[in-house]
Parts: sequence; C-alpha cells; structure tokens
Amino acid sequence: MHVEYHKWWSHNIGHDMEYKIYGHWGKPIIVFPSACKRFWEWEVEGMIESCREFIDSGRIKIITVDSVDWEAWLNGGAHPADRARRNNDYDRYIVEELIPSLAHQLNYSGKFISTGCSMGAYHAANFFFRHPDVFDTLIALSGVYSTWYFAGDYNDENVYYNNPLAYLNNTNDSWFLDQYRQNRIIACVGQGAWEEVCVNETRALKNILDSKGVPAQVEFWGHDVYHDWPWWRHQIYHFLHHVNI
Repeated sequence: MHVEYHKWWSHNIGHDMEYKIYGHWGKPIIVFPSACKRFWEWEVEGMIESCREFIDSGRIKIITVDSVDWEAWLNGGAHPADRARRNNDYDRYIVEELIPSLAHQLNYSGKFISTGCSMGAYHAANFFFRHPDVFDTLIALSGVYSTWYFAGDYNDENVYYNNPLAYLNNTNDSWFLDQYRQNRIIACVGQGAWEEVCVNETRALKNILDSKGVPAQVEFWGHDVYHDWPWWRHQIYHFLHHVNI
C-alpha cells in the first residue's frame, strides 16, 4: 500500500498540522479522528487494514487528518464561545487550506467522502452538511450531531452553525437541500454499551432528514453492537460496499 506523510503550517490554526494518505488512486475519503485523537488513529486501530481491499484496488484513497478538539470543543478551560470560534478555525483549515491542497496534489476535481467514528462522526457530519459543495458522501459511525455535549445550553451564531441538529432543522434553503438530496448520507449506530446517547442523536438526525425529504441510509445495529473499534472496523468495510466509488 502506498503511504505518504505530510506536515505543514496552517495559518488558520497557527501551528503545524499533520496528515497521512493511504493509497495510490481512487475517490478521496477525509477521515476525522475521534475525541482528542490524531491523524494516526485509524492506522493504529486497524481501520486502514479494514479498508485495504478498497485501497489496494484503487477504488479509494484515504486521508487521515489531525483534529484540534483539545483546543476547541473539548477545551474545558475555555468559554463555549471561544470553543466554537476555535472550531471555526478548524473548519477553515480543512476547507480553505487542506482540501484545495489535496485537490492539487491528487490532481482531483471532484467531491470528497467524509467519515469518522464517535466524535469523528460529529466532525464528518458537520463538514458534510456545512459544505455539500465539497463533500458528496457521509459515512458517520456512532456519532453525536449537536453541540449540547460541548457547549451545554450556551448558544451564539458560531455554536449554532456547528450544531447540525439545529441548523438542519431550521434550513429551508433549496440550494442546501437539493445538494443533500443528490448526495449520499449513511449514518450507523449500535444499540449496545456506550451507544445510548448516539442512538438518540442518530434518531434525531434521521427524523430531521425525513422531514426535509432528504434520503439517508440510517441503520441501528443490534444490542450487542457497542461503541468501540471492533464494530467500527466491521461497519466501515460494510458501508464502503454501499457507496459509489
């Protein structure tokens, strides 16, 4: 498997950001790590190996990116307003810096797939719904889709526009809704240990999408399916068979 490591200074983040690319060809997938983890997580946890069949056949190319959760939503010493602003810095890093660089580097002009597990699923969904011109496919595994867990009851414009359950529920913008309807949405959650919150959030996401006429493949797996890597390895392999790559 072809693997590349990259490190560069982000002017939006204000420090170096790192990422790795796995594969020689195929539709690019941006992988967001789980809470406070980094670009190496999917390799360490066996997720890259679970995707090997698709990588080696040239169907996909995986890009595992860094997060700044410890500076943003999970920075317990910062006010929620500051956490949201820092998350917007991360949004700009991904959309204004990383994606254009990857498009040039990969000689690619299409849209990207967005994916992640747990908090990575939150980021994957937030980027997908905020930027449907950049991402055409979402694979969200065991995610939360609101900011209540990061900001509590506090709300301002920056928090709101990082809260998918809020802004999706209120959007009637035909441009966004048409993009969502043309794109592919997959959300999955188990019903076993440590999944209760994610079940509730996934059901809320499904209800909102249904109310907007946005088709989505939302699956609630069994009560033996718990919130951890053994199941996510199985799920990513399963759902890669369901997307157009």
